[in-house]
Amino acid sequence: MLESAHAMISMSAKRLGLNEDELKKLIEPDHQHIGEIEVDNNKYSAYRVQHNNSRGPYKGGIRFHHEVDFPEVQALATLMSLKTAVVDIPMGGGKGGVVIDPKNLDPKHLEAVARGYVRQFHEHIGPDKDVPAPDVNTDAQIIDWMTDEYSKITGDKTGASFTGKSIVNGGSAGREEATGRGGMIVLREILLAKKLDPKNLILALQGFGNVGYFFAKIATEELGVKVVAVSNSKKTLFCSQGFNFTKLEFSREVLEELSAQADKEGGSQEVIKSKVDVLVCAALADAIVTENVSTVNAKFILELANGPVSHDAHQMLIKSGQIVIPDILANAGGVIVSYYEWLQNIDSEKWPIQKVRSMLDKTLTKATNNMVIYSQKNEISYKQASFEIALSRLKDA
Repeated sequence: MLESAHAMISMSAKRLGLNEDELKKLIEPDHQHIGEIEVDNNKYSAYRVQHNNSRGPYKGGIRFHHEVDFPEVQALATLMSLKTAVVDIPMGGGKGGVVIDPKNLDPKHLEAVARGYVRQFHEHIGPDKDVPAPDVNTDAQIIDWMTDEYSKITGDKTGASFTGKSIVNGGSAGREEATGRGGMIVLREILLAKKLDPKNLILALQGFGNVGYFFAKIATEELGVKVVAVSNSKKTLFCSQGFNFTKLEFSREVLEELSAQADKEGGSQEVIKSKVDVLVCAALADAIVTENVSTVNAKFILELANGPVSHDAHQMLIKSGQIVIPDILANAGGVIVSYYEWLQNIDSEKWPIQKVRSMLDKTLTKATNNMVIYSQKNEISYKQASFEIALSRLKDA
C-alpha cells in the first residue's frame, strides 16, 4: 500500500511539474512515533505517524490488528493527508496502530491497551495537534477510554482530542454510518456524471464490516441499486434477486443473518469475479493486485477501503476501460464527519443528524464533481485527478 501511494504521488507530482524537494516534502512524514504497550506481561508494538499538518491538525484513525506494521501506518497517514485535502477540510493526515488481535481479548485488557496507547503518545496528541479516531477493530468504546485517559493526563475538558466517541461522551450523530454513506454519495455523483440510472445497476460487495454494511443498506434504500453478492474473509453469499438489508442491524454476525436470503455460496475471493456493474471493495488493502486483476468483471470499482487496488492493478484496469473510484474520495465520509465532531466539541454544540447528513452530502458532492471535471479536462483517471487536486492543495498550503 505504501509503494502504491508513493507511486501515484510520484506520477501525479511529475505531471504537476513538482521538483524533487517538493515531492520529498509531500512523501516524507513530519513525525514518526514508535512505542510499546505492556499489559498483563504482554507487549504490543504501537505506532503514530503524523504525515502532514500544513492544512490543519493531523487527523487519522488508530487500528488494532495483528498484521499492523509501520509501513502500513505510514501509508495510511499519507493517504489521510490526501483525503482531507481532496475534500477540502482544514485537517492534516496521521494514522496509528497497535499490533494486537483484539477478537478474543477481555474488555479490561483492551481498555488497558487503549489507555496505554494514550500514555505513550499523549504529548503528540491534542485538539490543535493531532486528533485520532477509530479504525479497524476500534470503536466508540475504545475511543471513549482514550479520551478519558487523555483528559486525566492533560486536564483537557473539550473532548476534541479524539473523534468517533459515543454520542453520550461527545460523539457526533451520523458518525457510525458516515463512511458508508459517503461512499454512496460519491457513487451517486459518478453515476449522474455518466448518465446512468442506479436502479438498473447490480453490485457486489467485498467486505461486510461496519463500512460495507452501512453502504449496502443506504445504497439499496436511497439509490435503488441491487446488491447480489456479499463477502467476508471466509465466504461469499450470492442472491440473484438482490439482498434486502432493511431489517438488519449491524453486528459481527450480520453476514450469517443474510445466509437465509442467499441462493448460492462460494469462497471469499469469488466476489472479486462477480459479473456485476460495480464491485465495492470495503475490506483491507490489496484486494485487487496484478495476480487477480484479470478476473475483475465489473465496469466500476469503488475503493471503500484504504488501498484495495494496487498501483499496478489500477493501471491495468484503466487500460482495459474499467473505472476506479479512488479511496481518498470514496471513503472520506468518515473523516469529514470526524471533522464535524471536532467542530462540535470545540464549540460545545450538538448537531442533529439531518444537519450532519446535509453537510456531508454537500461536501462530497462538490469534491466528486471537481474530480470528474478535472479528470475530463486533463484526460486522466479519477484516481490521478483526485491525487493531483490533493497534492496541489498541500503544496499551496
